[in-house]
Amino acid sequence: MPKRVLVIGAGFAGLAAATSLADKGYDVTLLEKNSIAGGRARVFQAEGFTFDMGPSWYWMPDVFETYFARFGKKPSDYYKLVRLDPSYTVVFGPNEAVDLPAGLDNLEVLFEQIEPGSGLRLREFLKQAAYKYEVGMNKFVWKPSRSVTEFMSLKLLYDVTRLDVFQSFATHARKFFTHPRLLEIIEFPALFLGATPENTPAMYSLMNYAEMALGTWYPMGGMHEIVKAMVSLAQEKGVKILLNQTVQKIDIFKSKAHRVVTSEGIFEADVVVAGADYNHVETSLIDSVNRNYDDSYWKTRVMAPSSLLFYLGVNKRVPRLQHHNLFFDEDFKLHAQEIYETPRWPTKPLFYASAPSKTDPSVAPEGCENLFLLIPVAPDLTDDESTREYYFDLIMDRLETYVGEDIRSHLVFKRSYAHSDFKQDYNAFRGNAYGLANTLRQTALLKPSLKNKRVNNLFYTGQLTVPGPGVPPSLISGLVVADEVAKEFS
Repeated sequence: MPKRVLVIGAGFAGLAAATSLADKGYDVTLLEKNSIAGGRARVFQAEGFTFDMGPSWYWMPDVFETYFARFGKKPSDYYKLVRLDPSYTVVFGPNEAVDLPAGLDNLEVLFEQIEPGSGLRLREFLKQAAYKYEVGMNKFVWKPSRSVTEFMSLKLLYDVTRLDVFQSFATHARKFFTHPRLLEIIEFPALFLGATPENTPAMYSLMNYAEMALGTWYPMGGMHEIVKAMVSLAQEKGVKILLNQTVQKIDIFKSKAHRVVTSEGIFEADVVVAGADYNHVETSLIDSVNRNYDDSYWKTRVMAPSSLLFYLGVNKRVPRLQHHNLFFDEDFKLHAQEIYETPRWPTKPLFYASAPSKTDPSVAPEGCENLFLLIPVAPDLTDDESTREYYFDLIMDRLETYVGEDIRSHLVFKRSYAHSDFKQDYNAFRGNAYGLANTLRQTALLKPSLKNKRVNNLFYTGQLTVPGPGVPPSLISGLVVADEVAKEFS
């Protein structure tokens, strides 16, 4: 009789873990708190619009290829990918914007126009970033990080010396570029990694390689198409997905199956894989004697940003916007400091505007625009309605100035989403949106362990454990934990 596995949480990590374990022959049931799978990548419809609720950037297409290939499939079996060109637009002011073109040759031309000599330097910067991507994404992130011996080979030690883990992203970038516009373009991924560029390891230039060399893509129909594909594959492998199952307790038994109590029933399992928020599982679902980490540990964790989001349905088309638009028309350093160093609601925030209807007519009624606005903010802030409205008007003033047209009077739908919603929907620790910050002291072995240290058959997966936050790392996290379960319970 196959061992029974319960996976808690149908986000990317939970779906990946469940599918992989079912493929290995386990009897897998996946329990999801919400009424739809996907975790932060859920979707909703309103007034004829389809809104992706969370992730909107499709980077690292090779990771998705690798995932589906494990099961003899391809992404194209489930959804159609298109490469965006331009990849995105960076707005520096009402009359100053830079489109980042697809293709390295075009990027080199753009950089050369902004700063003579920087085209060739971009080539060298990305050559080094390519090595970091190869080592980081194809070697290190696939390690379960349960023992230092995993990293003890001479080849890996040599690789580490070339990853620039002890040099800051800011210092590294300034070896290649001096123009402030280019530096902001190069450093923008750091805004979501969990620290200022000065405190982010230079190894994360691998993100620049991902966006510039591998490209920015979009699955037609929206990012939730990835979730639908994963759900379909999971069910094909025999995973039983049960929705509206709020887990209330995990009863740990040393010598027999665990018992998981939900709002809808009681389940027993030989192995439990928790893809829900790690801190929530430890503090609310299991007894304190079985926790990996106490409250003092969690208080010292450095979090990546949370977000204030707005989903807008506009009854007309909005000019000047591309699919992805980064509004860097205020002080980058000030905003980063107010996220990471002196956490507070930002004084003059940068923000991101996505208009997927520019690429995909299916996400908005004909002649309308689907807008998704995001302000990265510090976690653990109080987000009352008046605060949300203040920031909505603040960024809409700038957005309307840039496009040269009124938008607010053309809204037919508006919804906001912030810290309290992340806590309500995902039990998110400190209302986080992205997980743990990618700092040197929270990397690999220094992340929360994927296995419970006191209970032999309780594992963790997702953005608060290895390898880290983001859609591709979460996919990898699910596969890695499934392999660890199989090693111990084959």
